[in-house]
Amino acid sequence: MKHLFSFLFLFCSLLAVQAAAQDIRNSSNSLIATLSSDGTVRGANNQLVAKISSDGRVRGTNNVSIAQLSSSGDIRSASNALLGRVSGDGTVRDSSNRNLGRIHSDGTVRDSNNRCVGYARGVKPVVAAWLFFFAELK
Repeated sequence: MKHLFSFLFLFCSLLAVQAAAQDIRNSSNSLIATLSSDGTVRGANNQLVAKISSDGRVRGTNNVSIAQLSSSGDIRSASNALLGRVSGDGTVRDSSNRNLGRIHSDGTVRDSNNRCVGYARGVKPVVAAWLFFFAELK
């Protein structure tokens, strides 16, 4: 029975850490969005911002497609135009190949001048890149 309680405590602890890891924060550590496990993106005031499906399609509040995030790192508009790309090392570039910034492995997001612009711990780099560089959450 002792092991069951230990397991349940560990399991609940992991769930709490996972939920906290989905917070999107600016450089002042203020909450700007939350990404839930079902792909729902909510703003700081809990307003619905978007929904990201398991295939990477991003839909706005009116259920209209606004972007497509691919597992290869491409970020495309609803009309399939390339908006940007996240490379394997986390570098984010726009469609003109200009460096916008970088998503570090610890979730820290930096702009092209290496200034910290926020944190997206536990969030896939392509999702973090869309949130910080293309969705213009503030």
